[in-house]
Amino acid sequence: MNLLRGPARFILKLLGWKLIDLPQRPAKAVVIAYPHTSNWDFPVTLLALAALPFGAQWVGKDTMFRGILGPIMRALGGVAVNRRERTGFVERVADEFRQRESFHLIIATEGTRGLQDGWKSGFYRIALAAEVPVIMAVVDYSKRVVGLLSSITLTGNEDADMTLIAQCYAGRKGYHHENASPIRLL
Repeated sequence: MNLLRGPARFILKLLGWKLIDLPQRPAKAVVIAYPHTSNWDFPVTLLALAALPFGAQWVGKDTMFRGILGPIMRALGGVAVNRRERTGFVERVADEFRQRESFHLIIATEGTRGLQDGWKSGFYRIALAAEVPVIMAVVDYSKRVVGLLSSITLTGNEDADMTLIAQCYAGRKGYHHENASPIRLL
């Protein structure tokens, strides 16, 4: 990834994006990506991942990993999840956090690019079960900013935690900002 850092930074700058990072990242964290309103979020996020010294993996629906795309998606850090049925994903990922010294997993909280009533709770349940903080990541098209905003440790008080997260994302807009789901757990 080090070989890609310079070119990725150059491409982001050429495209008018400002890359932001935390002064210090926790060794382990669930990284939440919001808002997720466009297919363009994926290539911009991949460029940001290559530009930052950040070896994160990301979660995607299992249909993205079918056929010839499967090996490519896995090589890009993808982890497939079947959203149609319960598979014990939260506990498997929490175990993965416990076994590793360093691990960052990016999850699109809305689970889709379309407007939803709120966020899927998997990221929250994983972070609590694994006892790791949550890093807020953004692709903000209004400000042309991509990267990591802040880190918090969840308390287990959903209302208080989601209020903190909402404050962090205040004023951030996705490509199709009208499709950004309200910041609350379903």
